[in-house]
Amino acid sequence: MKNIFLIGMPSSGKSTLGKRVADTLHYRFVDTDKLISREEGRTIAEIFTASGEAYFREAERRVLRTIRPGGNMVVSTGGGMPCFHDNMAYINATGVSVFLDVPVDVLVQRITAHAQEDRPLNNAADPELAEILKARHESRLPIYTQAHIIISGETTEEEILQRVGKYL
Repeated sequence: MKNIFLIGMPSSGKSTLGKRVADTLHYRFVDTDKLISREEGRTIAEIFTASGEAYFREAERRVLRTIRPGGNMVVSTGGGMPCFHDNMAYINATGVSVFLDVPVDVLVQRITAHAQEDRPLNNAADPELAEILKARHESRLPIYTQAHIIISGETTEEEILQRVGKYL
């Protein structure tokens, strides 16, 4: 069985839906940000602050390469992971990629509602959050749309399972 990689912007539902899909398929769920935090012994925000984004992107590359084909995993990637170090090519070569393309206004609502402190590139208190997310979404779209499956708008685990089933 192939791994399933969920990609998309922060707060697009990768972790929430990923856990449900993994449970349904009896796969293991993996969140790459949590793997990086565990490996580094610090939060993502701490990594960004102390070591910078370039260091973090290298940590993403390193952790992603530990995920081998056929691992029966649902993997929630960090929002930027596919966009660096040929990670999207690795993701597509080792599993089925699913791009959760959620509208920017929904992302803003989710980020603001949760006010997550461990999102160094998405500050819920930033009055320009919508513009920042829109620009980031547009810049990442050429990479994200390389996914095997693109699901636009809000979705359910059933839709993901139905679409992914053709690839497993």
